[in-house]
Amino acid sequence: MNRKTFLKKSLYSAVGLGLATGLYSWQIEPFWLEFVKHKMPIRNLPNNLVGKTLMQISDIHVGNKFDYNYLIESFKKAKEFNPDFVMYTGDFVDYENEEQFAQLETVLKHTVTGTLGTVGVLGNHDYGKDWVEPEVANKIVSILEANNITILRNQETELNGLNIIGIDDYWGLNFDPKKATQNFKKDQPYIALCHNPDVCDLDVWNNYDSWILSGHTHGGQVKPPFLKPPILPVKNKRYSSGKITLDNNRTLYINRALGCLWQVRFNVRPEITIFTLEKA
Repeated sequence: MNRKTFLKKSLYSAVGLGLATGLYSWQIEPFWLEFVKHKMPIRNLPNNLVGKTLMQISDIHVGNKFDYNYLIESFKKAKEFNPDFVMYTGDFVDYENEEQFAQLETVLKHTVTGTLGTVGVLGNHDYGKDWVEPEVANKIVSILEANNITILRNQETELNGLNIIGIDDYWGLNFDPKKATQNFKKDQPYIALCHNPDVCDLDVWNNYDSWILSGHTHGGQVKPPFLKPPILPVKNKRYSSGKITLDNNRTLYINRALGCLWQVRFNVRPEITIFTLEKA
């Protein structure tokens, strides 16, 4: 093989590989859902909750950027696990106009709910354009609650012996984490929901010392092999995805998102997380 032929074949191979990678990143991985399973040890967990399952669903982004029928199919698969608790960690829509309300209602006809409780928090995209439209957030909350998802807006609730703190979105108009954590009781079992993991670095936690479930980052959506994601919408670039140990005995888990803002993923599959509760 002479040099000219070698270079030509190398060029064709590189172009072919690039096209295959682009097609995979556009048409395959964004819809290649992974159910990720972890144990969740919680201090003071009641005996009757040991072995129960908690499902985290985050960032479904109902809108026009991708075919949201994928979300419906994903919800159908999730229901087969029959979770005891379901926690939604924000960004229910990718808001452009009121069309997203109807789209969200269509998807939520297949809502995944827990046998022992279903709660969630809002994300920045749930506050409309530039995150400054409270009427959009209020409408989304009304749709969610009509479909059996209780939204916590800087509130705490108790579900069959498990306490849930829900912090409203960091970039939204209703962010008040100190209100959410003011009644934290150290001798009871807790989980906190907080869409944006950057909130973990703020001095607002009132000695909270348990699990925090977040989303927001999508794991970067594109991650070169053996490298960190080049783009993350957080100040703390440590907060990409997965389980992260924090100070004061806190454990952060960042879900990689079920939906996407743009239909492209590489080396960051969409995720629904299933935790099994156990005593710490």
